[in-house]
Amino acid sequence: MSSREDLNSPTVAVVGPGAIGTTIAAALHDAGRTPRLYGRTGQAHLEFREGEHRIQVPGPVRTEPGRSVTVADIVFLAVKATQLEAAAHWLPALCGRGSVVCVLQNGIEQVELVAPLVPSGTEIVPAVVWFPAQRQSDGAVLLRGDARISLPRTPAALRVAATLGGTRCAVGLEDDYVTTAWRKLLQNATAGLMVLAGRRSGMFARPDIAQLALAYLRECARVARAEGALVEDRILEEILAGFRDAPADMGTSILVDREAGRPLEWEVRNEVISRLARRHGLLTPISDVVVPLLAAASDGPG
Repeated sequence: MSSREDLNSPTVAVVGPGAIGTTIAAALHDAGRTPRLYGRTGQAHLEFREGEHRIQVPGPVRTEPGRSVTVADIVFLAVKATQLEAAAHWLPALCGRGSVVCVLQNGIEQVELVAPLVPSGTEIVPAVVWFPAQRQSDGAVLLRGDARISLPRTPAALRVAATLGGTRCAVGLEDDYVTTAWRKLLQNATAGLMVLAGRRSGMFARPDIAQLALAYLRECARVARAEGALVEDRILEEILAGFRDAPADMGTSILVDREAGRPLEWEVRNEVISRLARRHGLLTPISDVVVPLLAAASDGPG
């Protein structure tokens, strides 16, 4: 731990100032802890909106490692799994012994994916992101709900929680992080149905779609339980209710990527469940249809 962090002023970096990264950066800046910004596209500043509240996070967003890039105490890695390879060059420059990388990414295998990319002595903290943030046509990020993340209760995660303490982003430290991470994964997997239908949350008001979604959730929950997650049936009903109760025009990041013609996170959101099911000898007939269709929607050909 650096001397700066000992004085309660850790150096903080955000890699990937998209919807999630901008929300975290705005929360930190608003609390007087302006982070350094790194990404693919140079920007003078970031624009964040929450209702009538506006936050402008000063930049610049650096696009290339150089002499001005120094090791940070806390690094928020806010790139999608499909963008991890392109962002990997930032991690050796920003991380050193004692640095903590908080991975704000979908899936349950963040540690396994990021560990090969960071220097020895860097600690990795997986995170579950619960807030809906969306990039607007003017480049600003709009937060459409309360900002909240969940972390495992570990010493490294406590450092992340302290960094976000007192900001507009709430942090939950979970004793049973496995269950929390699987609950979010089940939600993300179900959102994949929106890609296949080309529709937003309003589609879950259809009884046939609701029935399909619940059947898919039950199938995925069997895998979650085999992996040690305590997923009760009521949780599946709550996930479905979350989609049905959301504004009809509410999208999801994987649908936004499909509409923009970008690669989809089908492997970390859906395929991982099928893969783990095979390890446990479980059948996943719905996944066996959903996953190839998402893969084709993402990667083609055609």
